[in-house]
Amino acid sequence: MTVSEIGRAVTVVDRRPPSTHTVSLWKEFRFEAAHLLPHMPSGHKCARLHGHSFHVEIHLKGPVEEYTGMLVDYADIKQAFLPLEEQLDHRYLNDLPGLENPTSENIVCWMWERLKPALPQLQRLVLRETCTVGCVYEGPQEDEL
Repeated sequence: MTVSEIGRAVTVVDRRPPSTHTVSLWKEFRFEAAHLLPHMPSGHKCARLHGHSFHVEIHLKGPVEEYTGMLVDYADIKQAFLPLEEQLDHRYLNDLPGLENPTSENIVCWMWERLKPALPQLQRLVLRETCTVGCVYEGPQEDEL
C-alpha cells in the first residue's frame, strides 16, 4: 500500500495485484531425532531414550496472487524450515532450549514460534512421530495471547 498525503488528508491506496482466490497448501519435511520425556512415570517407555522419524507438514492459507498464480513459492517454505531442520535433524531434542520436555505438543508449538515470522500465512502444523500418532497445532488461541 502507498500513502499519499494531500494537505491534512491521508489517502490509502491498495496497489497490490488483485488475488484470484484463496487456497491452502502444504509442504512436508522429515527429520530424525532422539528424545525422552522427563515427566513420564518411571518405567514408561517414553521416559527412556528413544528416537523417531518425524514428519512435519507446514500448511499455509491465503490469497493467490494474480500475476504469479501462487500463494507462496514452495522454495520459500523450504528456506523457512531449513534453520529448524538444522537444529532438529539427528539431534537429541532435550538439549534444545525450549524443548527440555519434547512432547509432540511442545515440539509443534516450538516450531510454530520459529516459523510464523517467516511465514505469515502459516495456518497449521501437523507433526507425526510415528505412522499412527501425531499432533496438529493451529497457533495460539485468543486466550493464550
